[in-house]
Amino acid sequence: MTSSSASCAHLAVALVGLLVGCDRGARPLRPPNVTSILLFNGNGASVEDVAAFERILESQHLAHSTVSSSQLADMNEAALGAYRLLIVPGGNFEAIGDHLTSNTWATVHGAVQGGLDYLGVCAGALLAGHNRYYDRSFDLAAGAEFDFYADTRRGVHKAAVAISGPGTATHEEYWEDGPELAGWGAVVARYPDGTPAVTEGMSGRGWVILAGVHPEAPATWRRGLAFSTPVEVDHAYAATLIDAALNRTWLPHD
Repeated sequence: MTSSSASCAHLAVALVGLLVGCDRGARPLRPPNVTSILLFNGNGASVEDVAAFERILESQHLAHSTVSSSQLADMNEAALGAYRLLIVPGGNFEAIGDHLTSNTWATVHGAVQGGLDYLGVCAGALLAGHNRYYDRSFDLAAGAEFDFYADTRRGVHKAAVAISGPGTATHEEYWEDGPELAGWGAVVARYPDGTPAVTEGMSGRGWVILAGVHPEAPATWRRGLAFSTPVEVDHAYAATLIDAALNRTWLPHD
């Protein structure tokens, strides 16, 4: 883990104050009649990852509003469900979870079951399912338990990782302590060991896409890593995932 980004691994708790965001200076929410996308930027979310998503949303001319932990806590299911898509980016998943109220967990779950779409990347993907390291979840993955991708168990915490899937040429994505997503959804892309890296499917009436890698990662996160895939290719893939999540588009899958 470096100062360039916030890992979604539970091992990073000691560095949370340096690397991830808090609720200070939260911007007023743009109402759902102005934007259909909410991007979580509350406690525990990687500041740089939020900014990376904002750049891609802007490049695609997609209006959005950031939502902090406290703002999310103030919303009920109807208010949250008035939007079309909630994006939860990378960061420290324990820090994100520790600053969400029990009511917020239930609100996000209920809103997705009622029709809100959800895109979770790295920490956001971990929090959609269950895992052995943390006892709270949005429970969007039918009870599936997600573990970290195998590189973590080999002592590797960030890498250029090749992913591939039906209709998707093999390409390298920035990975930092992200999960493998076995046990839920249709598999859009797999890690080199065959475990799911990107999955999609319904959760109640909501459409959910989960990714253990960071296609939105800025070029600065690549320093010290060898990539054969241009950053523009990865950013195009991030835009594809956002579009599919927003428009409930099935991506090619196993």
